[in-house]
Amino acid sequence: MTVSQRIETAAQTEGPSTLAAQVRPAVVLVAAFTLLLGIAYPLAVTGIAQAVFPAAANGSLVTRDGAVIGSALVGQTFTGPGYVHPRPSAAGAGYDGLASSGSNLAPTARTLADRITADVGTLRSGGITGLIPADAVTTSGSGLDPHISPDTALLQVPRIAKARRLPEAEVRAVVLGSVEGRLFGLIGEPRVNVLALNAALDDLKP
Repeated sequence: MTVSQRIETAAQTEGPSTLAAQVRPAVVLVAAFTLLLGIAYPLAVTGIAQAVFPAAANGSLVTRDGAVIGSALVGQTFTGPGYVHPRPSAAGAGYDGLASSGSNLAPTARTLADRITADVGTLRSGGITGLIPADAVTTSGSGLDPHISPDTALLQVPRIAKARRLPEAEVRAVVLGSVEGRLFGLIGEPRVNVLALNAALDDLKP
């Protein structure tokens, strides 16, 4: 008897009941894991997140006068003279959440050098003197970085104070009060959330 004949004979001998016995565990496992990993686990994780970290679980939204003005995790474009401006962005037309990306240009790229030179010239024409922090003229990898360095924020104090008709010392105090330190004192660098700082500036009276 050939091998194929043996297989055919075995299939005829085992019958439909054996086939069902083999398929049933597979179907049960698929259904069980679907319920466990597709429904129960996501619901449990969502519930824990909502209970322990509700703000972060809902997108770290920033509200003002009862209205959502943005997220602390996603940068926005501010161009008014009375506001802190973010770093440049290569995401779409700038801080486009649907087009998160960096410029992907090499440090030797002429296009990058020309753009940085133009940005430096704009800052100089606005009265900025001295050293210019790197993040004031370079983009982040995501193009959506909501933070700038304290130095870049302080660089803008004279312009903001003039536009808001406030003493520079008062604006500087708000900037310094908005500086976020390193995580556990070790991880990351001091930074300023642009949206949160601009919201704090709006609370000042001219």
